[in-house]
Amino acid sequence: MPRPWKLATAAGVAAVALLLTGCAASSAADEATDTAASGGEWPRTIEHEGGTTEITAKPERIVSTSVTLTGTLLAIDAPVVATAATSVSDITDENGFFSQWADVAVDRGVEVLYPNLEFDEEAVIAAAPDLIVVSSLGADSALAEVDALSEIAPTIVLDYGADTWQDLAGVLGEATGHEQEAVDVVADFDAHVAEVADAITVPEGTANIVSWNGTENPTGFAKPDGAHATLLEALGFTVEGAPDEFDTSEKPRADFAFIAIENTTESLSGETVFLISADQSTADDLLGTPVLANAPAVASGSVYPLGLTSFRIDYYSATDIVELVESDFA
Repeated sequence: MPRPWKLATAAGVAAVALLLTGCAASSAADEATDTAASGGEWPRTIEHEGGTTEITAKPERIVSTSVTLTGTLLAIDAPVVATAATSVSDITDENGFFSQWADVAVDRGVEVLYPNLEFDEEAVIAAAPDLIVVSSLGADSALAEVDALSEIAPTIVLDYGADTWQDLAGVLGEATGHEQEAVDVVADFDAHVAEVADAITVPEGTANIVSWNGTENPTGFAKPDGAHATLLEALGFTVEGAPDEFDTSEKPRADFAFIAIENTTESLSGETVFLISADQSTADDLLGTPVLANAPAVASGSVYPLGLTSFRIDYYSATDIVELVESDFA
């Protein structure tokens, strides 16, 4: 494991200078500001889900083994050279890149690291990365390969289930030397959310956020502390999760609980229901399911799809969600 050490931030450098030199603090602060603007001091150690990782220089060739985390890397203008791709579907382009950021990736020349989320160590080596980004959960997780990846290049592990994309942007900004880009994109997004929150009329009562896959599959309910709920709460909704005792997950997640159909009606208690990974046909299917007819939002028809690309939250998909909510509730 890399040797842990505590990174001194630009602000910290300026503060120390002020204590030690008094009037000399001004020039020290200017120098610290210049350092931050150019990407900070290196080497630095990043704390992450997998422990700590030392990064010796500002990365210039970043590889993402998580198609979910790639969107946030692109949003902060990090130099991603290759990303794992998922299976081609109606939520991807022909490369297996998520539709919400596929055009950005193609414009920047991002290559497919390996297709269909089928891990390929040789492909990672061939990409010659100086930083590798891994998810700790989900179908795009390469957590089992972290030891091997760490032999190739500095590797960091992030949890997109427990953390919002804004939180992830902060960690990735520090790891890539794109701190300012991360601060800027988060500030702009949060300001936009606040504007939309002021412009919409939020219905009375609570809301559920649901992944609906028919009566033959468990229903995913967003938890109140997850990324989806955090976004809808920022828009003014009060998100309610499913009762903990109904969760059928073998390994509980921070963002979603998965509920059997026999407990879905009781769990579907909100006056408003938002559907992720969904368009109007998904909403129509849920609304037409007899076993759910007595759920408040189903009875009133207050069911709103958040788009096909809304399951994985990054800057791009979150922006799409906000725009859909604005159009439904303005």
